[in-house]
Amino acid sequence: MEQISNLLYDYLVSIGLTGQTAIYTNLLALLIITLGFLFSIDFIVRKIIIKAFNVLSLKSKTKFDDLLVANKTPRNIAHIIPLIIALELTPFIFKDFSTIENLVEKGLQIFGIILVLWIVRSVLNTLKDYFKTLPQLRDKPIDSYIQVFMIFAWFTGFVFAFAILTGISIWSFFTALGAISAVLILVFKDTILGFVASIQVSINDMVRIGDWITFEKYGADGDVIEINLSTVKVQNFDKTITTIPTYALISDSFKNWRGMTNSDGRRIKRAVLIKQESIKFLSQNDIEKLLKIDLIANYIKNIQDDITTHNQEYNINKELSLNGRNLTNVGVFRKYIEEYTKNHSAINKDMMIMARQLAPTSQGLPIEIYAFSKDKRWENYEYIMADIFDHLLAAVTFFDLELFELPSSSNFKA
Repeated sequence: MEQISNLLYDYLVSIGLTGQTAIYTNLLALLIITLGFLFSIDFIVRKIIIKAFNVLSLKSKTKFDDLLVANKTPRNIAHIIPLIIALELTPFIFKDFSTIENLVEKGLQIFGIILVLWIVRSVLNTLKDYFKTLPQLRDKPIDSYIQVFMIFAWFTGFVFAFAILTGISIWSFFTALGAISAVLILVFKDTILGFVASIQVSINDMVRIGDWITFEKYGADGDVIEINLSTVKVQNFDKTITTIPTYALISDSFKNWRGMTNSDGRRIKRAVLIKQESIKFLSQNDIEKLLKIDLIANYIKNIQDDITTHNQEYNINKELSLNGRNLTNVGVFRKYIEEYTKNHSAINKDMMIMARQLAPTSQGLPIEIYAFSKDKRWENYEYIMADIFDHLLAAVTFFDLELFELPSSSNFKA
């Protein structure tokens, strides 16, 4: 290169250019020749490396090399050789311009740092995509860890670039950095909190990608689609996206439905409200009528025999139905709810099935079903629950009971 530079300079002087003009013209010519040479080298090396990676990915059984190609790792690696050549040629090209030579060398060195960061980023993105293909890691917050490594990589690159530009040693930079650490902690507070939260979320297995979570504070109710360093993205059931700070998962309360999803059933816990003034003791005529209900006929016979025996044994005066033991319409209805639920084909018989009476309220007496549907899918679960309560709401009148509801305008019409 030095011989070419001298030949060009001598030729330009020989054709009548002044020494100063010859120097600048020589510099311009060398720049054009060098840039053309470097672009050619970059093109050839890039083609060779990409071709080699493509051939390797076709022969390899793993997807890792395919992902390297997809994330442009070979393309970024190919730029290293032209960069090295450019650094070697810079002293010859700018031999008469020491100031410019220094600036160009620093610029190329900083570009080298950026190029290394590109390569690191493409490799980390490849690792991220590869880990997500592994079943045991698919639901882990891989994005968070990759982002942490990239933050450290960019910080290291910034330190080296700053050292090159200012001429300050790296150790001096870190010494000065200690003095402003409080400011850095304040600036990167969310990042630090997110990093700590990501580790805790992963170690404690609090949330996985694909989990259904409900986070009322942020209006989130849907599936987790992404966990990264700073945010957790939840796709709600209306297809909107809610973004939650990662550290909120450990600082606030939220509901994860994974336990239900992994269980053998989805809980049904809903009550009907009985108007309390409709509750009464059953007369013999009432009992005869209810004996026609197949699901509770045997229950009524057995319990009535026990009641009759008890009352006779203790010589109970039955002129008043209040005395002794008696059947009530609400008690029999509660038993009917339990038997109907147990016999429903969509209910898991291996899990708890219960019809219970809750404390009376100003809106009536709650009779609650506590059971588990076999099908956990939301739309089917809602259908099963509606099917059960459709029947029970219609069955109330057969027990001479009334449902409580607030008065409507029609109740006040004369």
